[in-house]
Amino acid sequence: MKVTQLDCLCVILLHLLHTAGSERFEVLGPTDVIAAVAGDDIILPCYLKPNISAEDITVDWLNLDFLDGRVYRYQNSEIIREDQILFYRGRTSLFKEELWRGNTSLKLTRVQGTDEGRYKCFIKAKSWYDDFTIEVLVKAVGSKPVVSIEGHREGGMGLLCETEGWHPEPELLWLESKGDRLSAGPPEIHRDLKGFYTVKQHVIVQETDTNRFTCRVQQSRINEKMETEVHLPSELFDYATPLRMAFIVLCCLGAITVIGLSLAMYCICIKKGVIIDQLKLQRDDQSKQGEVLRKERDDLKKERVDLWAQNSKYCLQIITLLTSLERQKYNFL
Repeated sequence: MKVTQLDCLCVILLHLLHTAGSERFEVLGPTDVIAAVAGDDIILPCYLKPNISAEDITVDWLNLDFLDGRVYRYQNSEIIREDQILFYRGRTSLFKEELWRGNTSLKLTRVQGTDEGRYKCFIKAKSWYDDFTIEVLVKAVGSKPVVSIEGHREGGMGLLCETEGWHPEPELLWLESKGDRLSAGPPEIHRDLKGFYTVKQHVIVQETDTNRFTCRVQQSRINEKMETEVHLPSELFDYATPLRMAFIVLCCLGAITVIGLSLAMYCICIKKGVIIDQLKLQRDDQSKQGEVLRKERDDLKKERVDLWAQNSKYCLQIITLLTSLERQKYNFL
């Protein structure tokens, strides 16, 4: 039986079709959005149908909201960390013990704001590939609004409201006591490296019947709302006029000056008194030393007089003795 080139080609095509058919698979996952709470761990489900082994094929997880946004790659039974988005390092992994049954789900730990987005599970074999896209929403409830008084501003009193740690971006509202919205300045929005939002907003308020004002932060997508009320005393508004403020400042400066001068004079007087006391002590010491010297001088005078009298007595005795000797000599002759 003669084999033609056409027969060989048919055999090759049949082999290729059989091989390709054996590698064909479908990538499946959840159709619902995955809601994650910041700080928690989540699993992005992805699996093959039929449940063929994924140990020797390429598993790519991509974040479609980033250019070249590789979250995780498993290839040739190894983890490839090249071109991985930096903030996913150390937080992503597959269930390696489940790869043989077609489970290519991704575990993402310590969820943060930047993790929100659309993720593609891309599976590629030698001659076949398929993918599935999952959407992840991140929820983070931030801090209760903090209200601070900034002092007098043109037109009233300035207030500042600040809140942090939110995701998605929240909305700040300033309300008066009846619930009516106040006209406030534009919000100042900052997003940190983990994707969490900090929002600040300034407002200038005027005196009302109640002087109660509320700062509210709300996020409708995650159905969260917090608020803080502040009460401003009427006296605060009374002192808020420029003339009064200038008068208060001048009075304070005057009081500080008077107190400073008084303290300076007091210190000078104390120092002067200390010096006078020291001089008195020195004078008293000198007087005592003078008395001691005078007493010593008198004692020396007295000793000298006594010594003179004693010497005179001795001289008289000697003269008397010499006179007696002369008389005896004369009588002898």
